[in-house]
Amino acid sequence: MKKTSIIGLAIAISFCFGFAFKSIISKPIQEPTTMKKVTGIGGIFFKCKDPQKMKDWYKTHLGFNTDQYGTMFEWREADDSTKKGTTQWSPFKETTTYFAPSTKEFMINYRVANLEALVEELKKEGVTILDAMETYDYGKFIHILDAEGNKIELWEPIDEAFDQQDGGKTK
Repeated sequence: MKKTSIIGLAIAISFCFGFAFKSIISKPIQEPTTMKKVTGIGGIFFKCKDPQKMKDWYKTHLGFNTDQYGTMFEWREADDSTKKGTTQWSPFKETTTYFAPSTKEFMINYRVANLEALVEELKKEGVTILDAMETYDYGKFIHILDAEGNKIELWEPIDEAFDQQDGGKTK
């Protein structure tokens, strides 16, 4: 009886160790991957009475290196610090129609990884697409409306284009 119990216990322990070992070395079941949508903030745009006065104020008091468009903040991607990214800050004249049909005083630009695929998905989801995709040497753009009618600009950037514009120097 003792011998049978020891053999049974040895089999049970072997089974447990085998199961534990298999669990450790096995790959976990992969969840279906979904498309990465927004990757970060591409820009913050807001209305004001005098954009030049605002750019000058921010330059004087907060050290913004402004140009005709505002300023561009440069940063490094968390996953690959060799890749640069940018976020644009731009004041617009309070009479601009660029934010229309939204009546808000601001518009946010979001960076995305694959704008064409995202637009197709947004169409299927019933999101209002305001215009056709536009392509420039620094990226692709399209505008959508969120659930409260805020205009949102989606941008698939070509960050390398900014390196070429300023010779790779940080702005």
